[in-house]
This record gives sequence, C-alpha cells and structure tokens, in this order.
Amino acid sequence: MEATFKPRDTRETCDVVRWAAAEEQPLEVLGTGSKRTLGRPVQTAHVLDLSELSGIVNYEPEELILTVQAGTPVADVEAIVSASGQELAFEPMDYGSLLGRKAGSGTIGGMLAANLSGPRRIKAGAARDQVLGLEAVSGRGEVFNSGGKVVKNVTGYDLPRALCGSWGTLSVATTVTLKVTPAAETSTSLVLSGLTEAQAVEAMCLAMGSSAEVSGAAHLPSGFNGHGAETVLRLEGFQASVDYRFEALARLLKGFGAVHRLSPETSRHLWLSVRDCLPLAEGAEPVWRISVAPSSGANLLASLRHLFGLEAYLDWSGGLVWLKSLDGQPYDVEIRNAIADCGGGHATLVRADAATRMAVPVFQPQPDALAALARRLKAQFDPHGILNPGRMVPAV
Repeated sequence: MEATFKPRDTRETCDVVRWAAAEEQPLEVLGTGSKRTLGRPVQTAHVLDLSELSGIVNYEPEELILTVQAGTPVADVEAIVSASGQELAFEPMDYGSLLGRKAGSGTIGGMLAANLSGPRRIKAGAARDQVLGLEAVSGRGEVFNSGGKVVKNVTGYDLPRALCGSWGTLSVATTVTLKVTPAAETSTSLVLSGLTEAQAVEAMCLAMGSSAEVSGAAHLPSGFNGHGAETVLRLEGFQASVDYRFEALARLLKGFGAVHRLSPETSRHLWLSVRDCLPLAEGAEPVWRISVAPSSGANLLASLRHLFGLEAYLDWSGGLVWLKSLDGQPYDVEIRNAIADCGGGHATLVRADAATRMAVPVFQPQPDALAALARRLKAQFDPHGILNPGRMVPAV
C-alpha cells in the first residue's frame, strides 16, 4: 500500500529513510511537488514529503547568514530577507507557472536539489555557490553535515556541490545554511529594440565585457510584452552609480541603435518574467533549457529553425536558450546534435508529458567518465537505490 511520510524533524526523517533502506522500499522525495513533473517519472511505492520541515532556524542579517529548514518555501525566505534589505543574489527561478503549478510554492530543498538560479547567475552564480553548509540524511539513514557552522563534516567530497543538482537522488537535505547579500538600492534596464539574435548576442557580449557591471542580459522575441524584439541589459546598485553606468553603456552600444530606459518597477517585473520563463509558459508543448557558450546561442537557434517550428529567447548573454517546440514533438536528437555542432553544452527537457519524459533523456547524457562518477556517488550515498530512483537516468 502506498504511504506518504511527513517527518517533522531530522530524527523522523532518518527513521523513515532507515526503514526504507532496510525494506528496500523506494521513496519519492519532494517538498511541495512544485517540480514533480521535471525529470523522469519516479516509480516508487511511497512518498517522503518534507513540507513539515519548514521554518527559519537562524538568521543573522549583520553576518549575512541564514539557516533554514529544507521544506521552507523559497518565497517565504525571500520575503524575510527582503524585510532586512537583503536578497538571495542568485535569484532562484520559480518553475511553477511553466509546469502548470502554483507560483511561489517551491522550497529551499527543491532549490538546492535543482541548483536553481536566475538571470543574475552571470554575476552571482547559482544556488551551489551560495550554500555555506547543510545537514542531510543519506540513503543509509545517516545524518551528515558539511560546510560552515557545523561540527561534523564528511571528508572526501565537496558535498554542497555534489548534492546541488542531484534532484534528490543522493540524499535528503533537512537544513541549509545560505549566504545572503545586501539588496541593490535601485535597478534599471537599458533596452535596444529590433536587433536580430546574432546582433543581440554581439551587443550583450560587448556589454558583459565592459565595466558597466551588467547583472542581466537577455534577448526577448517580438511579441513579448506587446513589443518588437528587445535586447535588455540590467544595471543594479546605488542610484548615482546606476545612472553613470547607464550613460556609459549607452555610449558603448550606440552602434546598435537608440536605447531607452526602464523604470525600476518595470525592470523588476520584466526580469521576473525572464527568470520564470513566462514568455514560453502558456500551453503544454515541450520546453527545453539549453546551456551553450554565449557566442553560440544565436547560431544554435538559427540551425534549429531549419528543422522545426519553435519559440525561444536568450538569457545569460546568449548562453542560456529557452526553447519551446510548437508542434509538440521533443526533437531531442536534433537539439543535442545542434549543441554538439555549436561546440558543446547541455540541454534539459523541462516540460513534457510523462510518456515523453520516459522515452527521451530528460537530462543531458553524460560522457562515460562522468557517468561512472555519478554511479559511484549514488553507491556511496544511496547504496540501496531508494531515493528518487530513475529520476535523472534509468536504474540510478
């Protein structure tokens, strides 16, 4: 009989995992399930629901340190740190709208498991770069700690980096310590209109190589927000600094046409849309998240448009391509072949029905050496294979 376990603390989490390991009963590990349909469907008899592990353990604004239980909603954490004039610098993406779920329901544990980030990754990094420490339960039912503000560490592994992006297949995070940063006094965006994707990538790369300290660089398709194609560059900081850098950036990019400036509020809403993939959220067609070298983003889209109908936009100065297949087919072979032709990268099938996610490699297939390392990590942390089995690749 299928059971749902909702532990209230680390000890109860250990008890559930130990039982599952002893009985070789696989567990689907989740928080609120906001990303449940991202990845291969997990075939398990039981659910380990961490939503009860919620709340702030310790917050020291003056030290820029936050310790929080893994089931705490990211939206709650962002509201708490915002009240102290701080933020999560990597602005973690909210997959809710894209996956047909309620926006704002993702948890800190899910953020860690998916290694989330947003447009500011080009400047601040991703979730793994902001994790100072964590407490987690291995597939053996053993508690381990890693990183700062802990007394027991597991040697031999950079655990936050190993566990971020593992989608709950290696351990169950229970408590996470994060670095927070002061929020910018103001922000704005410089907009160039009507550029082709190739021109936009050239402009974005030029801006990123300047001293303007750009914290977001995206190219949005014609029709988004009711406008033609727009190339958007975000500037954040103190008002005087933002004003100065805007003028300097406008001079640098004058060869790409006239620029206009967004108000702080308009800029904020636009970047939330870019962060959460709202330009492609409508409908149920397959959506891909593709990472390539920034200089390759436009070329990748140009080659794929010869093969199938698509909608797409560029983030990370052209290095992150969000793509929707308009006829409902996944085109995984074509996309991954195009990535290889563009010099390499990786593609994740973020949205598709369950049958497609079973048939198509959702995550980028790994080279043999990396695949062997992944299997060794799984054997070390989850020797009985009970944590989210098969979510990333079959039989792992």
